[in-house]
Amino acid sequence: MKQLLSKLTFLWIVTLSSTLLLSCDQKHSIEYEPAYSSIPLTTGDEVLIIGVHPLHNPKRLHEVFGPIVEYLSQNISGVNFKIEASRNYAAYDKKLYSRKFHFALPNPFQTVNSLKHGYNVFAKMSDDENFRGIFLVRKDSHIKKVTDLKGHAVSFPAPTALAATLMPLYYLQQHGLNVRKDIDIKYVGSQESSIMNVMLGNTTAGTTWLPSWRVLSKERPELAKELRVAWKTAPLPNNGLVARDDVDEKIVSKVKELLLNLHQHKQGQQWLAKMELSKFEIATNDTYEPVVDFLKRFNKEVMPLN
Repeated sequence: MKQLLSKLTFLWIVTLSSTLLLSCDQKHSIEYEPAYSSIPLTTGDEVLIIGVHPLHNPKRLHEVFGPIVEYLSQNISGVNFKIEASRNYAAYDKKLYSRKFHFALPNPFQTVNSLKHGYNVFAKMSDDENFRGIFLVRKDSHIKKVTDLKGHAVSFPAPTALAATLMPLYYLQQHGLNVRKDIDIKYVGSQESSIMNVMLGNTTAGTTWLPSWRVLSKERPELAKELRVAWKTAPLPNNGLVARDDVDEKIVSKVKELLLNLHQHKQGQQWLAKMELSKFEIATNDTYEPVVDFLKRFNKEVMPLN
């Protein structure tokens, strides 16, 4: 009997220890927010943080934007740039609006809001026709028209994702649904997750923006085989590039010059292709007036924005 109790006690301790370790690992995984740079810092160089909103998961974000950030560090003396990923839109918003980033690539909604926190637009991603939301459904789905979604769950990346959430919600509202009552809104954290929720049948439809769908469906052909684009929203100005108002104007000017000319050389073209982008182009705060107008309509016709 004593031997049995000893064995049971030992098993209980092992189980408890494993649970505690797993809990710690999970907590670390949730809180970890990687920052990437492979350029060694030079003593005395100023470190400037570039914050890219969660277009992709952190690993892919580094693969896509890491080479460009390194290119900036290599070509602007006295400065090292560091890209910082955020685990979700809420975390990114908090950093952007608290002015943690020296430079940032926010979505247009965040771009407009950043102007209230001392940022200014100096350029933007081109190809505005790509900045639109799309709705994905399974090819074997019975969904034919927007009102068929009534009573169903729809996945969205995050409340502040403009192309992939706000624009699709506005589209649904304009096509016969009361989005606050007629659908079950699921905010799932990322573009990839919104797509996969449809693929796995967790939601009847899911939204993303066009470039994310193009990239993911190329990498995972089974998605294109099983899913179809049901509807597309109208476009708005693409993602902005902003600089904090206390960053040296000479540095901003050099960053602007380098980014605007990426499409002029082969390496830059390859980097841009990973973003499904042809080039960066000149922009100002006024470029985003159409976004301001859209947000006013959304606030009035769909739901109040926090």
